[in-house]
Amino acid sequence: MSTPQNTRLGIWLMIATATVFAAQDGVSRHLAEATNVYMVVMIRFWFFAAFVIALAARAPGGLRAAARTGYPGLQIARGVILVVEICIMVLAFVSHGLIGSHAVFACYPLIVAALSGPVLGEKVGWRRWLAIGAGCLGVLILLNPGAGVFTPWALVPFVAAFMFAIYGLLTRYVARKDTAAVSFFWTGTVGALTMTPVGLWHWQPMLPADWLWMATLCCTAALGHWLMIKAYAVAEASAIQPFAYLQLPLVSIIGMTVFDETLRANVVIGAAIVVGAGIFTLWRQRLREKQVLRG
Repeated sequence: MSTPQNTRLGIWLMIATATVFAAQDGVSRHLAEATNVYMVVMIRFWFFAAFVIALAARAPGGLRAAARTGYPGLQIARGVILVVEICIMVLAFVSHGLIGSHAVFACYPLIVAALSGPVLGEKVGWRRWLAIGAGCLGVLILLNPGAGVFTPWALVPFVAAFMFAIYGLLTRYVARKDTAAVSFFWTGTVGALTMTPVGLWHWQPMLPADWLWMATLCCTAALGHWLMIKAYAVAEASAIQPFAYLQLPLVSIIGMTVFDETLRANVVIGAAIVVGAGIFTLWRQRLREKQVLRG
C-alpha cells in the first residue's frame, strides 16, 4: 500500500531534516579541525552503512532485495561521488567557513536543472534557464572575484555543489528501475567501502570528548536521513524541497555563534538570489509534473 500523502507533515519533517543537517555540519567542521576530514567521513559512513544494512535486513526481501539493482555501475558511481563530495564539502567548512560554503552550495538545484536535459532528456524551458542565469549571477556575487581577496578555496564548495548535482541526477536516473531503498543501501555500503582505506591511512588518536562528538555526528546523520526519507514518503518532493533551504540560515547561526564567522553583505545578497532562483526552479518543476499528470 502507498503511504498517505500529507504535505503539512512533510514540510515539518523537512524543516526538522534541515535543522538536524545544520547541526551535523557544525559538528563535522569541529571534528575535521580537531582530527582530519578523511577519518571523520570514514567513521560517519561506517555508521551510515550499518544503519542502511539494518533497515534493509528488516525490509521485505532482506539484504538480497536491497542489493538487487538494475544499474550496478551507476549505483557504485553514485556512492563514490557522494562520499567524495562530502569530503570536499567538509574541507570547505574548514577552509571557507560554514556560511560561505553553504551559500555557494545552495546553487546545486540550478546545476541539476541545467544538466537535466543532457543527462535525463528532460526539457528545460526558458523560464528555468532565466532562473539558472540569475543563480549564476548570485554565485558570482557570493564569490566576489573583483574584491581582491578571492582565493581558489572559494571554488571548493562550488565543486561540491556540482558533484552533489551529478549525484542527484544519477539518483533520478537509477530510480527508473531501482527503488529508493535500493539506492539508499548502495549509497551507504559503497561510501563505507570507498572511505575505509583512505580513512584508515589517515587514522589518528582522538580525545575522549571528540569521540562523543563523533557519536553525535553519526546519530545526527542517521536521524537526518531517516527524517528525510519520512518527509519524501508523505509528501511530493517538489512541494517540500524548498524548505530544505532553511539549512542555510540555520547553519549561518551556528557559524556566527560557535565559530565566530562573519555574515558579509555580498553573501547575504548572493545567497538570496541563489535561493530565490532555486525555489523558482523547484516551483516550475512542480508545475511541469502536475501538467504531465493531467495529460
